Amino acid sequence: MIRERRNKDKLQQYYRKFVEEGILDPNVHPWVAESWQRSKAQGILRDSLRTPVKLSKEQLDERREKHREVLEFLEGLYQEVQGHFNLYNLTLLLLDKDCYALRCFALPFFQKSPVEVEGARLMEEDIGTSSIAIAYRHMSPFLLFGPESWILDGQAGDACSAPVFLDGELQYIITLVSTEQRELPAEALEAMVLTYKHAMEHNLIMLNNLAAKHAILDAMPLAAYHILPGGQVAYANRLGQSRFAGGRPGELQDLDEVVVNYQHTPLYKGFMGIPSYNKEMTWITPRKTYEDITTVLPLYRDEEVSGVVAISLSIEDLKMLEAHATTYSARYSLASMVGNSPSFLAMKEKAGRAARSDNHMLLQGEPGTGKQRLAHGIHQASARAAGPLITLRCGELPANLLAGDLFGFTDEAGERRPGKLELANDGTFFLDEIEKMPFEIGRELVEVLTGKRRLPHGAEAAPDIRIIAACDGDLKRVAEKGKFPAELYEMIAKPVIRVPALRTRREDIPLLARHIIEELAEQHGIENKEMAPEALTLLTAYDWPGNIKQLQTVIEQAFFHTPGNRIAAEDIHLPGESGPGDAWKEDREAFVTAWHAARGNISRLSTMLGVSRVTLYRYLKKYGLEKE
Repeated sequence: MIRERRNKDKLQQYYRKFVEEGILDPNVHPWVAESWQRSKAQGILRDSLRTPVKLSKEQLDERREKHREVLEFLEGLYQEVQGHFNLYNLTLLLLDKDCYALRCFALPFFQKSPVEVEGARLMEEDIGTSSIAIAYRHMSPFLLFGPESWILDGQAGDACSAPVFLDGELQYIITLVSTEQRELPAEALEAMVLTYKHAMEHNLIMLNNLAAKHAILDAMPLAAYHILPGGQVAYANRLGQSRFAGGRPGELQDLDEVVVNYQHTPLYKGFMGIPSYNKEMTWITPRKTYEDITTVLPLYRDEEVSGVVAISLSIEDLKMLEAHATTYSARYSLASMVGNSPSFLAMKEKAGRAARSDNHMLLQGEPGTGKQRLAHGIHQASARAAGPLITLRCGELPANLLAGDLFGFTDEAGERRPGKLELANDGTFFLDEIEKMPFEIGRELVEVLTGKRRLPHGAEAAPDIRIIAACDGDLKRVAEKGKFPAELYEMIAKPVIRVPALRTRREDIPLLARHIIEELAEQHGIENKEMAPEALTLLTAYDWPGNIKQLQTVIEQAFFHTPGNRIAAEDIHLPGESGPGDAWKEDREAFVTAWHAARGNISRLSTMLGVSRVTLYRYLKKYGLEKE
């Protein structure tokens, strides 16, 4: 609030008239008058400043550390105009939002030394009427003339205070006191305080934005640097610091001292004005060698390179990020598994309970019963849902390749390739057909998971994973025969969930058929189709030795080969009846016909022909076709 200079003799008369006679002159500013009344009612002594509420030295140091950046900023401003403070006998005071004095700059405040003032609370109930109390109460800048101060020691000079805000919230009170060694115009005092307020608020906005940017940069899986022409690191985010200084800020050295090959990297070329975008770069440090994808951008000032910005991502981390973001996520939920039969509902309820724990588990059931979909649903319903879901089919590869796929390996170039066990860290590892895992690999897996053995060239700590294993038969009996490690069985069989065969839950077949059709229509953007009652009767009567997977194959063939929107009984070709046959294996035209029927979709064709995707890729290459 801007105020014109008042006659101080009159103000002194108003003050005495109030304190001695209890009479308030109508010329007293309303805010001052209200504050005088409250000060008198609270019995605040007027002779000198008393600070009944004060922080201990430890408490003050803690608050100062919390506000260190702001104090340093204000110290810088004060140093620039310190001579003027001495000339005009000025005191600068910074209070936090609770009105505790954090720092007193320059001369004494209320005839008290800085040591006496700093750490004291200076609210109205502590010191009575003051510019601080009024600015705090009304959240507005306020100039208080000396005679308006409640405490007599404060009447020697004028004081102006202003609240400092960030995002509409009070952060500080800034106060400037002039004891008139030389007359300082009131408007000058107000202008100085408002200038400090404006500068501090802009500084707070900048610090707030910088804190957000630092948080973003520190959260990124990237090492980020700002490097000066001499190789000095002006800034590094947390990952960047950890590479060269063990994560301790302020201990970064010049890059030419810690990066052995610095002058042979894109970083050095950046100072020649040569940018690099997503280039492979090797960082050789005394502690470790990093293989990265690095981008380097020169920074210019007056057409001269003033520094470079470098963003670097570990190739290994890139592969893990790609795996986590794309391939390795759950495609199904428990809700996508449908059925109303008692055996199915009991199984689903047990799976829901198991998902909420973090125990390893074993899914047992005939081939095609939906163990993979169940594993996806359990992962998605678990506390690990945000982590990766990695699948390893133990029967797909020979032992030597399976071990590399599981534990990782070092390629011909000497670069380590992480295994699926590592990729599953913080997530779920689905081991399908676990009964086909070679005995020695199973024992090694136990040792890695229990921390008794390190991964080849990998981290010392065991990966944090949850195993969901699937077996087509009775794994306990296989272990008892000595064909599967007993210790691995004991580890994963907590609990065992048995998935019922489709023939034991025939009443679910109509519901499953409709659900499969709905999924197909949604997945391929095709109009939904209706299953005729006679077709459902035909499906329900069949035994389905291949379970749900076999049912899905039959329904998919009918779905894609039925021209209308109704699938009749004659559109259903049960296993063993005439279908695509095996002619496509030798006859290119037969294969092309099936390829066109599947509309070039490899997954759909795999289902139609009843073979794996790997087999189809081989025939696509054989016949010179390209997958969509």
